[in-house]
Amino acid sequence: MAVHLQPPDPAALHAVAGVRIGIAEAGMRKAGRRDLTLMVFDPGTVAAGVFTRNRFCAAPVQVCRDHLGASGCAPVRALVINTGCANAGTGAPGLAAARASCASVGALLGVDERQVLPFSTGVILEPLALDRLQAALPRAQADLRAKAWAEAAAAIMTTDTVPKAASEVLQLGGVAVHVSGIAKGAGMIRPDMATMLGFIATDAAVAPALLARLVREVADASFNCVTVDGDTSTNDSLLLVATGASGAPAIDDASSAEALQLREALLRVAQHLAQSIVRDGEGATKFITIEVQGAASVAEARRVGYSVAHSPLVKTAFFASDPNLGRILAAIGYAGIDDLDVDGVDLYLDDVHVASAGGRHPDYQERDGQRVMAQPEILVRIVLGRGDCQARLWTCDLSHDYVSINADYRS
Repeated sequence: MAVHLQPPDPAALHAVAGVRIGIAEAGMRKAGRRDLTLMVFDPGTVAAGVFTRNRFCAAPVQVCRDHLGASGCAPVRALVINTGCANAGTGAPGLAAARASCASVGALLGVDERQVLPFSTGVILEPLALDRLQAALPRAQADLRAKAWAEAAAAIMTTDTVPKAASEVLQLGGVAVHVSGIAKGAGMIRPDMATMLGFIATDAAVAPALLARLVREVADASFNCVTVDGDTSTNDSLLLVATGASGAPAIDDASSAEALQLREALLRVAQHLAQSIVRDGEGATKFITIEVQGAASVAEARRVGYSVAHSPLVKTAFFASDPNLGRILAAIGYAGIDDLDVDGVDLYLDDVHVASAGGRHPDYQERDGQRVMAQPEILVRIVLGRGDCQARLWTCDLSHDYVSINADYRS
């Protein structure tokens, strides 16, 4: 059950000028659910993306990278998104199917197929049911609307239990600018993307080079700060789309007030979506924030944070509400910092000082640790005493249900 996560209110999700969304049932894997999403953009829209670093990347990831080009940013007119099949581990036929899906959308809409980007999520090593996808495209086109973000969030789900969406509105140059986004993901989640699809659109006008920079910065401070189980998927994709249809002045200077304001709005949306993925982690009962402070570098802080966040022993202790907190110290110790002075490390659980000077803090009582561990939301704070850098990550516990969900995934 998701931790403090409710379905989005459709009325709270802003329409983004220049974006229309249509959803249809294609029967890609299971009958009776809408599993195909079509996003269509006005002329002049540009998109930038970041994708999985898994070498076994899916066919749609390969096509997206090709269509976006070396800069990672290009004009775009449509996205086609299916759930039920990842189209990964499908070789040359899978690549041909991904390209054919773009060609079908291009022919349907009368746009260049290279300005269509495909996305897939679901089971790996199974062929894409291209005929079903193509047959459903006209129904998705007939359903195109400006306000369908909540429905699209539900349509892209796999093992998610709650749709994930967020929205912001801001003023740029005296003009209202909107940001809306959706994401899916609950398992196979680890940074450098995860089995995660994320789509964020704004009607701001953003220069392509700046958009490419923004998507990397936003991903690094949101989706690349979460982990559920440490597995990096074949299909991870985050796309940032700017239609320019709001009428606000174009933004091309990364240091301008407008660029910084837009960046903060994008980051709020992305962090909400990223944290929602962790809150909806497969079988999760606890949402855990890990703050690593006093590190020699941000990379070092992240290394320690992920060492703790990925530890099955730590995660199962959180599930059991068992203050077996020596497991956290052990994970810090094997994080790969060879010159770490353990006498300089402090560990806190919310407001409880657990460890210092290489051992148990003299005031620590297990009942205090038990009190914090029983909460659905927990802060782990680690102070390394090595510098001024820090990092914040988000993870969840590891429960019996995680095993059951993944054991039954294909059934």
